[in-house]
Formats: sequence, structure tokens, C-alpha cells
Amino acid sequence: MSNITNIPIPTDNKETRNFFDNYFSSEISFPSNQIDAVLGFFMRRGFDEQAARTTGIVLLNQAKLDNVNVFELLDKLKSLNDLQMSQVVTQILNYYRVQTSVLGYKSNKKDLSFESRNILV
Repeated sequence: MSNITNIPIPTDNKETRNFFDNYFSSEISFPSNQIDAVLGFFMRRGFDEQAARTTGIVLLNQAKLDNVNVFELLDKLKSLNDLQMSQVVTQILNYYRVQTSVLGYKSNKKDLSFESRNILV
């Protein structure tokens, strides 16, 4: 008869342990004027505070990685309408999410070309 138990088998997997021990230890800092500008931008566009913070930190991180001025990026985002802004934010957040969990949006695009009527579904 085998010993079946729900007690985990002891392993010495230091690599996994080190990963989780250091998971939240890296510090990222941004100038307060950039943080205020990004939060204010998203809150003026109708985001609640938590959504503005989450989206803002992702935007700040990516701007820092790409060496892009955050203020120039915000100026470009100002020209977008609400639908375009929603699509851009969805793409930004999906880039930082686990690929098994993505955000999406519905597109009501109808193809009315001559060729499309010959395609059988």
C-alpha cells in the first residue's frame, strides 16, 4: 500500500525560494511631477483613482524603459478620443499581464467589400 498524503514533499529548491523572496524588493522611483501629471491625466479622462494609478505606473515604467519623456507621451495621448484611449490603455495593460489573462474590446467592423460576400462561413 502506498503512502498518499497531502503533505508536500520537502525539496531544496533555492532558486524558487530566492525568486519569491526578492519578488517585491526592487524599488522604482519617479519624480513627483511625472506621477502627478500621469495620475491627473487619467483621472480627468474618467478613470477612478486606483485605475489611474495602475495604468499610470505601467505607463511610467514603459516610458522609463523606452527612454521616452512622459510629458511628450501624455501630449500625444491627449489627442485621442475616448474609444481610442480605451484601446490604447487595453493594449498597454495587456502587454504587462500574464498571457493567459488578457483584456479585450469588441470591434463592430463590417467588411462590405465585394470579395467578402463570396466567403462562406
